[in-house]
Amino acid sequence: MKPFTYALAVGLAAAQLATSALAADITGAGATFPFPVYSKWAEAYRKDTGTGLNYQSIGSGGGIKQIQAKTVDFGATDAPLKAAQLEKDGLVQFPTVMGGVVPVINVPGIEAGKVKLTGELLADIYAGKILKWSDPKIVKLNDGVKLPDANITPVYRSDASGTTNIFTTYLSSVSEPWKKEFGAATTVSWPVGQGGKGNEGVTATVKQVPNSIGYVESAYAKQNKLAYTLIQNKAGKYPQPDDKAFQAAAASADWKSTPGFGITLTNQAGEEAWPITAATFILVHKEAADAAKAGDVLKFFDWAYKNGDKLATELDYVPLPDNVVGLIHEEWKGIKGKDGKPVFGM
Repeated sequence: MKPFTYALAVGLAAAQLATSALAADITGAGATFPFPVYSKWAEAYRKDTGTGLNYQSIGSGGGIKQIQAKTVDFGATDAPLKAAQLEKDGLVQFPTVMGGVVPVINVPGIEAGKVKLTGELLADIYAGKILKWSDPKIVKLNDGVKLPDANITPVYRSDASGTTNIFTTYLSSVSEPWKKEFGAATTVSWPVGQGGKGNEGVTATVKQVPNSIGYVESAYAKQNKLAYTLIQNKAGKYPQPDDKAFQAAAASADWKSTPGFGITLTNQAGEEAWPITAATFILVHKEAADAAKAGDVLKFFDWAYKNGDKLATELDYVPLPDNVVGLIHEEWKGIKGKDGKPVFGM
């Protein structure tokens, strides 16, 4: 579907986004993490309802700025906003799906899932402390795997990114040196490597640069047939990065514990849990300037909760549990037009 081409998805200024809004029934902008599933949902939704969606995959930071500026109907972020920020900006936040961030590599001769890393090793690679694939610490963990005596090129997100927030939140949870020196944020001061814009840009860079390693949402690894590494989880196991492992990470999550559903799913307990798992979120204004358009946005995501699970799981995303969807519907009751009436009827 043409509105979802990468050329349209990146590098657009606010004025361009506002212009594109005229060509689509619903407009959204932000996180690249859920871009593949939002694309699939949009295609199916148009067929079912005739209503179009133009989603610009510009990164979580861009999505937050665009919804704050009211140039799109909804923003999307993988780095959930805190309660104080939601209140300040008059926003409502809710999750759509869960997924995993996966380290991907381009090491000649190495197939997907053949290399194992711990979180500490991953942190040391991105901190510039481990420089070669032949480093004894990596070799020791990968007995029998022929690793080259080649420099590692870490690839990171050059834009403000929720995927980076997920990745660095994980690194901060497993590496105290990383936490102290770099921390967790949508952007950090990367000491080594090269950047790519969006999950798309990281994917392209890893494919082009031999002996590189990057981090992307699992659907990008799957769709682009990238080799991925296994990561040791909290239980000491190395699960495959698939929907089963992402669901295991979310199994004991307390969605009520944080305003805006902004819970952390990284480094969860459980032998089958993928350690870099997260939810992705939508932002809409609590008081809608255009009640009809705000209602259309919620209708789209309501349709996705009811009809989009198969499309999500085909891309290795994990649909939200029914009880969480029920909580989201309750949250939607607080989204109203200027006349004080709810914009979405249950």
